[in-house]
Amino acid sequence: MFGIESHEHKRKRLFAIFFTATLVVAVVSYSYWSLVLSRYVSTDNAYVSAEVAQITPSIDGTIKEVNVTDTQHVKKDDVLVVIDDIDARLNRERALGEFAKAETDLDRAKIDLDRRKALSASGSIAAEELTNAENTHRVAKAAYDITNANVEKANVDFNRAVIHSPIDGVVINREVQLGQKVNAGTPLMSIVPIDQVYVNANFKENQLRHVRPGQIVELEADIYDGDVTYHGHVVGLSGGTGAAFSLIPAQNATGNWIKVVQRLPVRIALDPKELEAHPLQVGLSMNVKIDTRGH
Repeated sequence: MFGIESHEHKRKRLFAIFFTATLVVAVVSYSYWSLVLSRYVSTDNAYVSAEVAQITPSIDGTIKEVNVTDTQHVKKDDVLVVIDDIDARLNRERALGEFAKAETDLDRAKIDLDRRKALSASGSIAAEELTNAENTHRVAKAAYDITNANVEKANVDFNRAVIHSPIDGVVINREVQLGQKVNAGTPLMSIVPIDQVYVNANFKENQLRHVRPGQIVELEADIYDGDVTYHGHVVGLSGGTGAAFSLIPAQNATGNWIKVVQRLPVRIALDPKELEAHPLQVGLSMNVKIDTRGH
C-alpha cells in the first residue's frame, strides 16, 4: 500500500515538473517571439538591382571604333565608341562658312545703318531710307544669330562622335559592331554601376504594416552561400505592386475572383564598404530581414 502511494506521488511530481517545464518553455518562447522575433519581417523574394546607364549615340553615323567588350570594367569618361566624324566635320565647316558670311553682312548693314542715321539727322535723306537700313540690319542680325547657333550645334555634334562612359561600371549588352551604321538613339550597350547597386525586396502586403524608411536591414546573398552578411537600410516602398503596373493589369471584377496576396517592392540601400569587399551583380538572389523597431 505504501509502495503504491509512493509511486502515485512520484508520478504526480513528474507530471507537475513536466507541466511547469512546458509552461516555462511556452512563456519563454512567447516572450522571445513578442520581444525579438515579431519585430522582424523577412523574405527570400529579393534581387539585386541598379540604375543602369544606357549608352546611345546622339548623332547618325558609321561606327569607327569599339573599345570595350561585355564584362569589361570601365571608368567615367573612358572612350567607349567612336563614330566616323566626316559628316559632322563637313557640317561644322559649312556652318562656319555661313556664319562668316552672316557676320560680314551684319557688319556691312551696321555701317550702312550708322551712316544713314547721321545723314538723317542732318535731313540729307528721306525717313524711308533710314527705315530700310534699319530693316536690313535687323534681318542681318537675325541671320547672324541663326548661323551662330548652327555653329554651336555643329561643334556639339562633332564632339558627340566620341562617346564616353558617363559612370564607373561594367559593360553589359554590348550590341554595337565595328562598321555598323547607327542612328541617333540606337542602343549600343549599357553600363552597370556595381558599386552602387541596391536590393528590391518583394514583401507580402501583410508584412508591411510596420516597415518604414530608415529601418535597419540584414541581407545574405546566395552567391556567397550565406557566409557574408550585408547591412543596409530601407530607402522606401514602391508606389504600387508589380501586378498593378504590369502590361495587362489584373481585372478582379469577375464572378470567379480568387484573392491573391500581393507583394510590394521595398528598396534597400547597401553599405558601400561591404559592397566593395564582396561585389554583387544585378539580378542575384538575396535573403532580406528588416528590423521594424526603428523609425
